[in-house]
Amino acid sequence: MVRAGVTLERLARAGAELADEVGFDQVTVSELARRFGVKVASLYSHVKSSHDLRTRIALLALEELADRAADALAGRAGKDALAAFADAYRGYARAHPGRYAAARYRLDPDTAAASAGVRHAQMMRAILRGYDLPEPDQTHAVRMLGGVFHGYVELELSGGFAHTAVDPEESWAWVVDSLDALLRGRPAGASGT
Repeated sequence: MVRAGVTLERLARAGAELADEVGFDQVTVSELARRFGVKVASLYSHVKSSHDLRTRIALLALEELADRAADALAGRAGKDALAAFADAYRGYARAHPGRYAAARYRLDPDTAAASAGVRHAQMMRAILRGYDLPEPDQTHAVRMLGGVFHGYVELELSGGFAHTAVDPEESWAWVVDSLDALLRGRPAGASGT
């Protein structure tokens, strides 16, 4: 790449591509500088620190993932929406493992509140409205779904299912079916608290 045209957006995109290639934890300002053909010091006129760079990659990944999930949810409800949302996350993680890791990067509260992460929660709550869950059950369900989806994807990406006889696709369908059944069978106001 050439020196001209180094922008924050191009740096974040290049950082996201690098994350998919080598892993989000391996993304450095110096490697990015090498890819742009500039000195490390010149990138610091665009980003404040490695944390700033990682935050920008995380924000990009959250936006991409929210867009993918929103597209998948369009016109769907109930179990169909739940499955589409789950599949969007899993598909994104498989296609962009470094960006997926970036989407889980811890953001400061102000940055998180202004990020596409808010859209993720809103979409999940929209899906859950179809299950007629009151608060605090809806919040518990958002956390449960996030934990299950992220946990499954993390295990799958790390090769955790490589040596099992049961196809991970079959297990994924079983997980989504089970979550749907759990959410449909939960009586309104049956909070465990």
